[in-house]
Amino acid sequence: MSHTSESKSGDLTKTGMSLKHDREWDYELDRIVEAVEERDAKKVGLQFPEGLKRRGPAVTDDLRALLPDDVRVLLSGQPCYGACDLDTYMMRRTDVFVHFGHSPMKESDKIIYVPLFSNVDVEPILEDSLDELADPAENPDVGLVTTAQHMNKFEEMRAWLEEREFDVHTRRGDERLTHEGQVLGCNYASADIDADQVLYVGGGKFHPLGLAMEHPDKRVVIADPVNNAVSIADTEKFLKQRYGAVHRAMDARKWGVIFCTKIGQGRYDQAEKIVEENDDAYLITMDEVTPDRLRNFDMDAFVNTGCPRITTDDGPRFHKPMLTPGEYEIAVGNEPLENLSFDTFHGTW
Repeated sequence: MSHTSESKSGDLTKTGMSLKHDREWDYELDRIVEAVEERDAKKVGLQFPEGLKRRGPAVTDDLRALLPDDVRVLLSGQPCYGACDLDTYMMRRTDVFVHFGHSPMKESDKIIYVPLFSNVDVEPILEDSLDELADPAENPDVGLVTTAQHMNKFEEMRAWLEEREFDVHTRRGDERLTHEGQVLGCNYASADIDADQVLYVGGGKFHPLGLAMEHPDKRVVIADPVNNAVSIADTEKFLKQRYGAVHRAMDARKWGVIFCTKIGQGRYDQAEKIVEENDDAYLITMDEVTPDRLRNFDMDAFVNTGCPRITTDDGPRFHKPMLTPGEYEIAVGNEPLENLSFDTFHGTW
């Protein structure tokens, strides 16, 4: 089957695909079927991020209707929080491996990345964001960033702002990012632009919060087109939480240093350096870092060298202080408290 221009743009209403579950996302089923035919595949693995796993059975049904009867479709039950979080076990045991919800971080002939572009209209939220952006007659410079789900509307957003006399600044961050203007939950290099205000178009508060932390000189306007809400990224509450964790860890003697074995989240050199320099630090390897798993270790505090979101999102749930590598340096006295910053990933794997 071949792509239609409509399916590339993410508009399922014109593809003729009768998806029973919803029409908000483009699952690019034609592309998956093409790959199966080209490779004469017998096993197809599907991996969804946590928020989309519930859609897995319905997508499987639609694929089964399009594929030969002897092709088996498998669903990954492994936790998944990004393109850095691939189910390598499934990948090795299937002929076609499809990763939904994120843009490519590591290109591979084996992996089909389906970013799941959203069809939501961004113009209403852009209109609302004008209330928080500076008057272009006084300050026309604005940075523009978004997530993988809205990347298909990026040029439309840029053009909309330019029509209103804004000078839009964009860049592609580093090798970890696929697109110009894209941000990840662990990388905000695309906001390193010459403008003191940045418009983030996307859902959630985590991405713009990290962006505001990494670029404290910039005012970050959050335009959420799904929930139709505009707000300003406020780092104060987050900083208080992180300062509290660092203070609680300052008396720690035994440290658990966590190295995450997930394919795109390992910073082994960083973990090893901490252990080499601290006789009371112990290297712990794990794939999924959860409060329950760490409760069995008799440690006073932990350092997470894996995904920064484990620390920032789940930090309060851990029974002992969970710090980023930078926060660890502050807690043991190697760095001053004012050097506290957001933990990010740069470069590739």
